[in-house]
Amino acid sequence: MDGNVLLQTAMSHLQTGQFAEAEILYQTYLRYDPKNAEVFYNHGLALQHQGKLEPAITAYRHALELKPGLIEALQNMGEAFHVRGELQAAENSYLQALALKPDHVEILNNLGIVLKDQGRLDEAIQHYQRSLQLDPQHFKAYNNLANAYKEIGLLDQAVIAYQKALELNPGHVETLSNYLFVLSIHPKCSPSQYLENARHYADIVSRLATPYLEWFALMDSAKESPLKIGLVSGDLRTHPVGFFLESILAHLNSGMIELVAYSTKPQEDALTARIKPYFTAWHSLVGLSDQTAAHKIHNDGIQILIDLAGHTAHNRLPIFAWKPAPVQISWLGYFASTGLAEMDYVLADPVSIPQSQQAHFTETICYLPDTRLCFTAPSAREIAPLPALRNGYITFGCFQNLAKLDDAVLAAWARILQESPNAMLRLQTHQLKTTAIRQLLMERLQRQGIPGERVILVEPGSRESYLAAHAEVDVILDTFPYPGGTTTCEALWMGVPTITLAGETLISRQGASMLSCAGLSDWVATDEHDYVNKAINRSNDLQALAALRNNLRQQVQDSPLFDAPRFARHLEQALTSIWDKRIAKNQPGFT
Repeated sequence: MDGNVLLQTAMSHLQTGQFAEAEILYQTYLRYDPKNAEVFYNHGLALQHQGKLEPAITAYRHALELKPGLIEALQNMGEAFHVRGELQAAENSYLQALALKPDHVEILNNLGIVLKDQGRLDEAIQHYQRSLQLDPQHFKAYNNLANAYKEIGLLDQAVIAYQKALELNPGHVETLSNYLFVLSIHPKCSPSQYLENARHYADIVSRLATPYLEWFALMDSAKESPLKIGLVSGDLRTHPVGFFLESILAHLNSGMIELVAYSTKPQEDALTARIKPYFTAWHSLVGLSDQTAAHKIHNDGIQILIDLAGHTAHNRLPIFAWKPAPVQISWLGYFASTGLAEMDYVLADPVSIPQSQQAHFTETICYLPDTRLCFTAPSAREIAPLPALRNGYITFGCFQNLAKLDDAVLAAWARILQESPNAMLRLQTHQLKTTAIRQLLMERLQRQGIPGERVILVEPGSRESYLAAHAEVDVILDTFPYPGGTTTCEALWMGVPTITLAGETLISRQGASMLSCAGLSDWVATDEHDYVNKAINRSNDLQALAALRNNLRQQVQDSPLFDAPRFARHLEQALTSIWDKRIAKNQPGFT
């Protein structure tokens, strides 16, 4: 084939999404002309779109060796490094590009994302704002600015920025999903308002999909074989989802359940390595379109497809709109309705979703007997004695991220400290690594009447040092309406009880569900007044606190919250029952 014709064909494939074909043609051309920077760049694009990030980065480097000022290669190399989790390398690529063109709107925005992911939220916000100064119509920058505001607990500002992004691009699925997450935790958003927006998201997504109506999985339903269950997640790693999932996977009966993983993020770690053996297959959806991913899942014969993300980061909910499996379930990683008509069930427990709140979901509620969550116990670090006995004062603690620190929470903490004049408030979270964010939090605390001298702010550390930090805390003060999950379980494991407030939504009842499951229902408050009173009364009885601390690990270890074998049996029974109902409903053939 003539070289020009080959390049034209390759470009046509690249523009129409036929990336594998484009890759082959560019590779062929480079054998004859290995000095063409633009071809190396386009070859990198074809590779990157397929999720082949390492060879894509190599291609961009070749392009830059031949043409050092090729900004597009620096930009896409930064994106590839970012997806791989190599944040410093991504930052360096973007900085090199900005040195060539300081007012490049897209690169300013992308650098902001990398800075945010490094915890440098104040710098990220500055880059988003600079991007918007240069281009007020840049909806992605508004979306990312909203993400940063959410991270530091400025939910009202986040809502405004998301709404601005959606004014500019009403059908942008990722922004709609991010917006739903913030609405799900916003204290001013009612369940009905949330559900209205979730249904709007579903309407947008459904227009982009053609749902399957027949499935291979139903053809083989009469065979006595394990249920083929697919898990879709970007969090099959060191992440709260991974912490809750690990011990459950170890106790599922492989004769009843066959697991297939569909990972939506390329990063893997030690936890990934530990859980991979529990899956018969492990597939990456990175770089695949929703249609292609749905086609793969459908052809894999998955009977029940479970989403572990909801409207959180790296979700692939639009795949579910294609209905690649005959039964689809939302579980574990999210705490509200997805809004999708194609999502059949939500797995929950009676405390998390009382019968009266089922109308908050488009999905049918499938109740697990004890709890919707089962935590994997951390390493058996020694429990320290009650710190108040040596300090002479109570230390209230909170390890939640700043997105959960609503002003109503801070106001309740202020009342607790006013009634406990010797008590201290210790806050530790990953966002407190920069001076600007620490100062912003201190200003918010002081506006609520909490003096700076009564606050201890602690920068993040390793998980080991974080667990060890519970030796400095007497009582955990939960956030509301977005309470802790992982942090509550870890605190219980370390002997530290949590005061939580039960609300009217799945997420706001998460703390109530876990504490009730662990035998601590008397630590669940019914309203803010009760929350304040419980914190004061529990902290005044040091002998009872010390006794509870000594016995709490054994108590929770014996409870369903940490009993993985028990939870695994209940999960197997629930999935089997759901599948039996699907088979009983109808069994269409395949033509």
